[in-house]
Amino acid sequence: MFKQDIDFLGKRKLALIFSSLLIVISIGSLIVNGLKLGIDFTGGTLVEVGYKESADLTVLRNSLAEAGFEDATVQHFGTTKDVLIRIKPQDGVSNAMLSNKVIDAANKTSAEPVDKRRVEFVGPQVGDELAEDGGLALLYSMFGILIYVAWRFEYKFSLGSVAALFHDVIITLGFFSLFQMEFDLTVLAAVLAVIGYSLNDTIVVYDRIRENFRTLRADSPENIMNISLNQTLSRTLMTSITTAIVLVALALLGGEIIHNFAIALLIGVGIGTYSSIYVASPIVLTLGISKEDLMLPVKEGEEFDGMP
Repeated sequence: MFKQDIDFLGKRKLALIFSSLLIVISIGSLIVNGLKLGIDFTGGTLVEVGYKESADLTVLRNSLAEAGFEDATVQHFGTTKDVLIRIKPQDGVSNAMLSNKVIDAANKTSAEPVDKRRVEFVGPQVGDELAEDGGLALLYSMFGILIYVAWRFEYKFSLGSVAALFHDVIITLGFFSLFQMEFDLTVLAAVLAVIGYSLNDTIVVYDRIRENFRTLRADSPENIMNISLNQTLSRTLMTSITTAIVLVALALLGGEIIHNFAIALLIGVGIGTYSSIYVASPIVLTLGISKEDLMLPVKEGEEFDGMP
């Protein structure tokens, strides 16, 4: 189905330049622009309202801006008659007063009074705790992966897999920073899912590399790894393509609530597929993996087991 003699590792220098460029752009954007954090992290008020007819979000945004909520996030929630409004905290304004001002602004855009469905408030302290817990979740997952891969394969493989995961996470975050897309808890969940997806892809490749190192003893490490990458290419691409089709459908048809979640996964799946081939494996090769590292240990006295 796919060409099976691609020299992946022969292009590792070009891949290094490409990955380095993406990482530099991502880190630069994160330093300059930062992430556009949602109220899950910054704190604020969430107001869900219902209209009798389809709501015009542009008109509603203008009404909220006139009321002093220029940074309000407005999106449909489920149907075009249901609207979710996110407001950042304002000094000296209580939660109840804030929600009333939002409802008044929404009523100006409708011939009939809007229906206030729910009002939720996230305090700044809770937002800080969520941001800290989210960061710790990323670090703990990376540390756990480092230990697992080192135990399952060899420490050089663990360094390669963790480097690839950092590569994927930084570029995904950089994308959200560069295009100033809102980063909330659903996007953080998507980033954690990307770690799992990318690791699974990398483990499949590593497992084939280990098998081939034990059977193709006459070949060089680079050639063995190229053979392994080509053997797993069909599986890698088919998994990524079918996953991407679902994510594109979610991004286009799933509504605003999960749009950024789907986009984060879509970026992560794409860059994770690339990194499992052009980042994880080249790093292992650069660290000097050899046949001796992957040979099964010989048990003491095994050579005498078959003797009478």
